[in-house]
Amino acid sequence: MFWVLLLLPAWAAAGIACTRLCLAAVHAAAADSDARGHDLTLYEAAFLSGGPRRVADLTLVSMARQRRLLLAHTGWATVVDPHGRDEMERTVIGAIGPEGQSRIAPVRADAASADAVRGLADRLVDAGLAVPHGTRSGVAEAVRQVRLASAAVVALGAVALLAPVPSQMPRHLVVLWFALPLALTLSCLAIARVEVHPYSRWASPAGQRLLGALTRRPGGTDERTYLTSVAVRGLRAVGEPDLRAAFAHREPQHHGPAHEERRGERPGGDG
Repeated sequence: MFWVLLLLPAWAAAGIACTRLCLAAVHAAAADSDARGHDLTLYEAAFLSGGPRRVADLTLVSMARQRRLLLAHTGWATVVDPHGRDEMERTVIGAIGPEGQSRIAPVRADAASADAVRGLADRLVDAGLAVPHGTRSGVAEAVRQVRLASAAVVALGAVALLAPVPSQMPRHLVVLWFALPLALTLSCLAIARVEVHPYSRWASPAGQRLLGALTRRPGGTDERTYLTSVAVRGLRAVGEPDLRAAFAHREPQHHGPAHEERRGERPGGDG
């Protein structure tokens, strides 16, 4: 009955892995909600579409189009109106600093990691619109363990069949016993592929439904439509070449005294 000693760990591996996957899937489903009455703001749409960095980009683009912030094609941001109209705008102005001028890249990074964006993320998670931190990784890890369990069942079954140990059990019945835990793991993987697939990196299924409704919604001003496109699609939706160049600019990597002197230069009135 040597094969029985191999069947027990096969069942244990399959059972533990599938149980963990089921628990992770239940936890992910519990985070979802039916939020049909929620009207997404542009910042919320930006977060659900592209995360914290998208929120910072949307704020910069919105302020630049209102001429309250100048974004030069050389990669510098200059404050024109120091009075932010909401928490995100005040966050961007604060990230630029008291001198009113800064490189765009660090402003994007600082604004994306600010308390205002973290608070926005927490509210979306509480509303069931955003994927909670760790949910997606937890499901992915559980799926990986089920795949490993499937491979372990196959390996243990092969050892049981090939081991030169006499057994009174017919070989086809041994295969059947090992096929049962293998069927369990494969069925769990198939179900997980259907149930977990709707989750994106940031938006839960409920959040994705609201994003879809937002993009299909008719009406609104041209500016609102433009900013909605930036929130959902990111910087590739920006139509102005100078504005795209401001975000795409990269500081050349030079070294030496001449470069050290140029590091302090700022764009002179280039908007």
